[in-house]
Amino acid sequence: MKHQMSRGEFIRLGGLSLAGALVSNVVFANDFFSDNITAKEDTELMKKLILSNDAKVRSILNKAPVDPAVKLNNFRGIAAAITTMTASISNQQSEFYKSKILTEKLNEAIDVLLKEQYSDGTLDAGGNRQSPPDTAFILEYICPAAIILKNNKQKDLEGLREKLKKFILNAGEAMVTGGVHTPNHRWVICAALANINFLYPDARYVRRIDEWLAEGIYMNEDGHYAERSGIYSAVIDKALITMSRLLNRPQLLEIVNKNLITYFYYTEPNGDLVTVDSKRQDQFMNLKVSKFYLQYRYMAIRNHNPVFAYMINVIEKLPDFANEILPDSLAFFMENEELRKQISVKGTVENDFEKFFAISNLARIRRGKTSVTLFGGNDKPVMIVSGRSSNPNFLMYRKGEAILKYMRLSTSFFRMGYFSSDGIIKEGNKYILKETKEADYYQPLTEEFRKADGDYKLSESPDGRFWNKMDFDSRIKSNVKTQTTVIEITENNGALSLDFKVDGPPNVEVTIEMCFKEGSNVTGAIMDEKKNFFLKSGQGTLSAGGDTIQFGPGKCEHLNIENLDSEEYTYHQGSLRTNGEHVYITGFTPFHHKMVIS
Repeated sequence: MKHQMSRGEFIRLGGLSLAGALVSNVVFANDFFSDNITAKEDTELMKKLILSNDAKVRSILNKAPVDPAVKLNNFRGIAAAITTMTASISNQQSEFYKSKILTEKLNEAIDVLLKEQYSDGTLDAGGNRQSPPDTAFILEYICPAAIILKNNKQKDLEGLREKLKKFILNAGEAMVTGGVHTPNHRWVICAALANINFLYPDARYVRRIDEWLAEGIYMNEDGHYAERSGIYSAVIDKALITMSRLLNRPQLLEIVNKNLITYFYYTEPNGDLVTVDSKRQDQFMNLKVSKFYLQYRYMAIRNHNPVFAYMINVIEKLPDFANEILPDSLAFFMENEELRKQISVKGTVENDFEKFFAISNLARIRRGKTSVTLFGGNDKPVMIVSGRSSNPNFLMYRKGEAILKYMRLSTSFFRMGYFSSDGIIKEGNKYILKETKEADYYQPLTEEFRKADGDYKLSESPDGRFWNKMDFDSRIKSNVKTQTTVIEITENNGALSLDFKVDGPPNVEVTIEMCFKEGSNVTGAIMDEKKNFFLKSGQGTLSAGGDTIQFGPGKCEHLNIENLDSEEYTYHQGSLRTNGEHVYITGFTPFHHKMVIS
């Protein structure tokens, strides 16, 4: 059950034992909780950061200058470039230390921002005109640059310092008066205000922060913020850390702690994040846990948390670390000395666990190389819109490099689309997913609702499939049809036994869809002319990189795999089908099929 966090709950978070209550389902080596984090600077990491930052500076210098005649609609690239160049020009170990060329480039870049900044302090961002929250995202880069330059006493940078100050103070006026669109925007604006206040103290900035904080920071018992999104959880965690350290409000870190523990469970061995339950755009995206690197690092050093130290080690081994984190992070390390400290923790994490997030209706299971995600927590009624969960993937299964990206189920029942469970019931090692769909017919209007000209209210049909000038609310429903789907999934040491039952009107087409990672090798199934596979009987095998997934037995009673999406998609010629190797099992209602994935 979702609830607004009270002040008492907020304070009580500080009493939680992260090594106990929050990580009780993780088995650690006995010596993993040894307190061996030191305060020495991580000189090797700093060298890598400086080299990577310098390499990015060279790429910036090789780019063509911004054409003043072209109207820009996104300024994050310019702001990030300012931060990158500021870090190199101010770091004595950089090849660009005190660079005259960089001084010129920095002045050119901030001149662009000042030119495009409106009188109210805002910038445009895409379709968002004069946007306070998007300006706050720009300040996330500009304020650390200003802090670094404040400590850089080079006289020829004085003009640059004044330009940054002008931009920041102008933007500060927007931060103390401007509004937001989404839950995370509040905390991004608060972080911007904390940064501005650190540079140029003003009681108005802190009062505005307190106005937003007075609304309460929503976090459910699963450790999720309102948007349940990997993208925006990383954003919020970073914002709360900024507020905590610059405003001396350590209680904010307890919320960050809980969210970062959740994303430990949401991380695959190769760094992929589980995103299926997000309420934002990343529910259909591939994300890496590297987005949380600075957050995990700060919290590991601050709280001596071994789980977070483990996550830092995972991220630093990912390709994304060298390609994205190192080139973009030097300024944040220079601005926040805590990040520069060396982490030294002994021990390993045993990655076998079963964790059920009951509020999100999502289960995560890890058994050695095998990783399982079950999901049944879409927002009902299912709507395709930002801010609501609508992903139809109810099962994801990995065994090393062999990856079942998702399993879905769809029926031709009134073209209402994919199965979307009404939650998950957990009984021991069994997870039960269930949904009932209803479709209606409508009787003639009674006399009191009739209109001679036929001009009735334009309204949505009660089953949500279409709109018409039919005044549905005044009509009696009849010939009501229902279809109930139950999927029982039993886990045993990484192997899954699945039992599908679909009951309702007879002769409805049922389609089980499995999408394996593109480029994988499928055997045991028959391929059609469109390169779709049908598992007609027996077992199928998916192999990739020396790893295999077995699945079956199959069933094939029809070959119609068109229009699996609801009319909400197909009316607009849209589809949720993704790239990959698609394998289908099909039948008709009453449908009952058992299979195993291992």
